[in-house]
Amino acid sequence: MSYSALIFNGKFVYGFSEVHEQALISCDAIHHERRILLKQEIGRMVLFFTDQPSLLAPNIQMVFSALALAQCEVIWFFQHVGIASSKSKVARMVPVDIDPNDPTIGFLLDGMDHLCCLVRKYIAVLKDFTSFNAAIRGYALSYLSSCAGRIRFLLGTPGMVALDLDATLKTLFQQIINHLENIPKPQGENISAITCDLSGFRKDWLSILMIVTSARSSINIRHLEKATVSTGKEGLLSEGNAAYNWSRCVDELESQLSKHGSLRKLYFYHQHLTAVFRNTMFGPEGRPQHCCAWLGVASSFPECASPIVPEEVTKIGRDAVLYVESLIESIMGGLEGLINILDSEGGFGALEMQLLPEQAAFYLNNASRVSIPSAKSPKGAVAYPLPGHESYPENNNSIKMLEAAMQRLTNLCSVLNDMEPICVLNHVFVLREVSIDMFQVGYLYPANLLGKFVFNILDDVSTEVKYFQQAIRYSCFLIIIFSLYVQYMRECILGNFRRRLLSVLKTDNDLQRPSILESLIRRHMNIIHLAEQHISMDLTQGIREVLLLETFSGPVSSLHLFDRPAEQHTGSATEVVCNWYIENIVKDMSGAGILFTPMHKCFKSTRPVGGYFAESVTDLGELQAFVRIFGSYGVGRLDTMMKEHTAALLNCIDTSLRSNRELLEAVAGSMHSGDRIEREACLKQIVDLDTIIGFCIEAGQALAFDKLLAEAAGAVLEEGAPLIYSLLAGVVKHIPEEIPEKREIRRMRGVANGVALAGDHDSEWVRSILEEVGGANDGSWSLLPYLFATFMTSNIWNTTGFNVDTGGFNNNIHCLARCINAVIAGSEYVRLAREHHQRQLLSNGHVGNADSLDPDMRVSAEASIKSAMQLFIKFSAGIVLDSLHESNR
Repeated sequence: MSYSALIFNGKFVYGFSEVHEQALISCDAIHHERRILLKQEIGRMVLFFTDQPSLLAPNIQMVFSALALAQCEVIWFFQHVGIASSKSKVARMVPVDIDPNDPTIGFLLDGMDHLCCLVRKYIAVLKDFTSFNAAIRGYALSYLSSCAGRIRFLLGTPGMVALDLDATLKTLFQQIINHLENIPKPQGENISAITCDLSGFRKDWLSILMIVTSARSSINIRHLEKATVSTGKEGLLSEGNAAYNWSRCVDELESQLSKHGSLRKLYFYHQHLTAVFRNTMFGPEGRPQHCCAWLGVASSFPECASPIVPEEVTKIGRDAVLYVESLIESIMGGLEGLINILDSEGGFGALEMQLLPEQAAFYLNNASRVSIPSAKSPKGAVAYPLPGHESYPENNNSIKMLEAAMQRLTNLCSVLNDMEPICVLNHVFVLREVSIDMFQVGYLYPANLLGKFVFNILDDVSTEVKYFQQAIRYSCFLIIIFSLYVQYMRECILGNFRRRLLSVLKTDNDLQRPSILESLIRRHMNIIHLAEQHISMDLTQGIREVLLLETFSGPVSSLHLFDRPAEQHTGSATEVVCNWYIENIVKDMSGAGILFTPMHKCFKSTRPVGGYFAESVTDLGELQAFVRIFGSYGVGRLDTMMKEHTAALLNCIDTSLRSNRELLEAVAGSMHSGDRIEREACLKQIVDLDTIIGFCIEAGQALAFDKLLAEAAGAVLEEGAPLIYSLLAGVVKHIPEEIPEKREIRRMRGVANGVALAGDHDSEWVRSILEEVGGANDGSWSLLPYLFATFMTSNIWNTTGFNVDTGGFNNNIHCLARCINAVIAGSEYVRLAREHHQRQLLSNGHVGNADSLDPDMRVSAEASIKSAMQLFIKFSAGIVLDSLHESNR
């Protein structure tokens, strides 16, 4: 539809609005195609000029054209993205539907950044400094020198003579030739030292174009072109325009690069910029290597500020700083996200899938039923994926996704490792949450100060020293920048590892099995080691620091001599796991029916404790995994918590002995005299007997669990440090048997008992508890065998039964026997050591030295233990035989 037709039909406004609406509808598709084309072409240009840098100079105009077009497309995109147009009939505006997830923007920004970097390699960046290459400027000078002859030839052609140019045009053309002929000829000397101002040439050429394009001139632009195009070469206008463009590559190369390569206008859309970055960087077509380009955009934001408005400079600078900080947080979040994706069950977890014992039993039962024709098929399909399912052809997509995530992680780590500091005004960002003010630090100096000192030897010695000092200070500043950058990345990766460690401690139901927890930690560590190969930092040491921070719970009593501070930090991971074991296994607070099975060396439960049965978290394999994860600090913390719990139970026994002392003395007298009636009367007066039995059973459970923990620690020590284990085993055999023992001997015996190398673990453990809390310190403990003998009158034996499958009783009475044996032996050792100490005080008036130890005390202690055990067995058997009858067997 022509313009006149629109007027004639009286529909000019309507037709124009239709065209406008159509343009709005189709503009996004058109610009999207342009961006795709630019993405491909700029990518090829970067690869080509990187491989053939010598060809950049002849094609610099094409590079500037590509930069200008890419700049236009990027700015157009952000001018329209996120804009909601009004749909009212008055405005008649059609919204431009722009996809904020378009990945071509990142490619364009990255391509522009690479092209600008290539061009800068051929520019003398600092006026006072010598550039290592000025190929673009040298080529431009050579082209202009040759262009002078061609223009002179074209002005002398018959067509130009026939035009009969007026005096003004002739003068201008002559000045053009003079400008070009007076250009210095590069003769191999330093091109950067050549000074040449071609602004006069450009002014004259623009004057010619203004004249020939004016309607008042008798000579128009077509006349000039037709008059010179018949020569078979470029026309006069083409030569002049080319010379005009190449002249700007001599004295305005930096300004051209700044004009076409700058994206300072994006400041006005920096909020959309951040949103598009987050939507595209870690999308399906995002590239980690684009991070530098997105961050580098902020360096041009301050150019939008007017220097005469201080408030504007401050505001734009603040916005630029916030923009960079926001992008850095997104980048670090993306890095953590990639690590977590690989660490998920859909990542490496799918390759490490193993069946739990109960799942394997389900499969075996299912297979046995299917193999029997008469058996009915089980209801429902099996919900557990079999190991190796990832190798099936239908699961190729998951493997490809895993490979893509690994590739993206390694690429991102490489990019972050090579990323240079980002400068915005007086701030330098080193991938930290805060920036560094260079003015305050005092290192705001050009990067080539050292180069100036080397290449431009100055006459003034003091000036040389000044430049050298500045160069050294700048080098130190770069070292500081790099160290802070590395520290920030390290903190992000290790912080994510710590959060992952705390998150996998528990499942939806309850505590995670130690073996599964160990495999999850190792999987995450392997991913970090994969990233470590592409980052110039030691993350292995950082992992050790995190694990130590989460497991350290104060000094290990048998290993460290220093005291624990009052406000000592305790590893949260260790606390969580140890508290769970104490509450659910030792104390059985959930009422799951915890039973110790001596035959299998583990605890079992009648119902699940959280998500697992007790045997799934207490067998030696699981406890060894616990030891490997939390080390000696975790073992020491769990041992300390069980000692505290057992000490409270022993205190209850002490309280019972004190409160029932007169009755127990009467019971002992009646037992020795054989007075059955008096004995039974005294036994009936002892209160809370069943409660004391429950406390003793619980103490026996703690003894059994600590023995399992010691065996697991010993197995891990033997596997990881066999020389230390064998040395400790040899030393224990030659420890002198003395009472009381020297402090060093006591510590050595405690270390050996912690790895199940001591002879009698239970008695040594109870002995150490009584020594720490000062237990068994009065005469009532001599009545201990009689108190234990009274347990035979309890009704608990009516429901006791032996289980041949577990090697124990159904109500943990075997733990009671373990407690009785350990408490009698431990209390006798403590009592004899205290008596020896008191005799030394009475005889010498002071504590005896180490030479006064009695070697026969050990023999007497063992004899005293045997005597106490004989009393317990004798009177226990008597009570059992006296109460035995047909109704009570």
